Amino acid sequence: MVNKMSYFNLENAKPGDEVYVIYRNPHVPSVANVKAAEIVQHPKDPNSLALFLNDTFHVIEDDDALFTSSESAHMAYEEHFFNFGEE
Repeated sequence: MVNKMSYFNLENAKPGDEVYVIYRNPHVPSVANVKAAEIVQHPKDPNSLALFLNDTFHVIEDDDALFTSSESAHMAYEEHFFNFGEE
């Protein structure tokens, strides 16, 4: 069986949805991990959503990759960090 990465569709996002992200450590930029995050109401903009990750709110950017499962995020992590540039 071939696993396929499954990205989270932000168009259908609602508060309480769980997503998975590849999160770079801001103190050690060479370190990245797959982390679970929650979609929440933006604390300062009631018309927007945010990510709640590591006890912090994060604005969701257009180029953020959000995954529906830990497995999908780990596949993307492996592909990006270990197979980068391979054909």
